[in-house]
Amino acid sequence: MLTALITFGLLAAVIGLVLGYAAIRFRVDSDPVVDQIDKLLPQTQCGQCTYAGCRPYAEAIAADEADINQCPPGGESTIQALADLLGKDPKPLNPEHGEHSEKTVVIIDEQVCIGCTLCIQACPVDAILGAAKQMHTVITSECTGCDLCIPPCPVECIHVVPVKTTARNWIWPKPDTGTAENEQA
Repeated sequence: MLTALITFGLLAAVIGLVLGYAAIRFRVDSDPVVDQIDKLLPQTQCGQCTYAGCRPYAEAIAADEADINQCPPGGESTIQALADLLGKDPKPLNPEHGEHSEKTVVIIDEQVCIGCTLCIQACPVDAILGAAKQMHTVITSECTGCDLCIPPCPVECIHVVPVKTTARNWIWPKPDTGTAENEQA
């Protein structure tokens, strides 16, 4: 019994050393520019930019394979931030990818839901809870408003609603700079 414990202890130590070496030797460092671009994107994972999510879009921008104006959820503020980061001129949002609108989330009419799970499969951020043939619900704090769950729903029980304004998500409006000051001058 003692020899078995010593053998397993030595085996565990050797495997630990091999795994430690592999973690150091084969570590993949991410590109810091991609990380910075990704932080500026809204993380909706909606695919409106024609990429599978915000990280692939950030990688394409860093590789100069995509333009900075393809993100409707981010809107003009994201385009401006990307332009500042990358030293490029800001451009208007490309209308091919959609229009910027107020932030929304989806809700499920639980009385109509048949529990088909198609919305769960379509949600890129796992914001929908439920099981097969059971009612589903949306975790609104996790929902990014990408609306990818709406097309697969066979009973049209998923509805888009604007995000309720609370003290946590309220943003001070930008002051109107120009018209009143220019008229007085």
